[in-house]
Amino acid sequence: MTVERYIRIFAGLFIMLSLALGVEGSPLFVSKWWLAFTAFVGFNLFQFGFTNFCPLGLVLKKLGVPESKAGTACAS
Repeated sequence: MTVERYIRIFAGLFIMLSLALGVEGSPLFVSKWWLAFTAFVGFNLFQFGFTNFCPLGLVLKKLGVPESKAGTACAS
């Protein structure tokens, strides 16, 4: 798997988890403040689309995860 695929997986996981913890109807509800984490992940994805910079991408590259062949992964 490539850096970009891991970024998508982590983003989706964190969004689903923070929604489960932040929506009152959820059996896992903790606090509405978890929705701020959802907004943070969404903002990071938004800025990644324009800047091609992602902090998680830097961490994954340092851990040795290969970049995509198309050159669309996070910038160094």
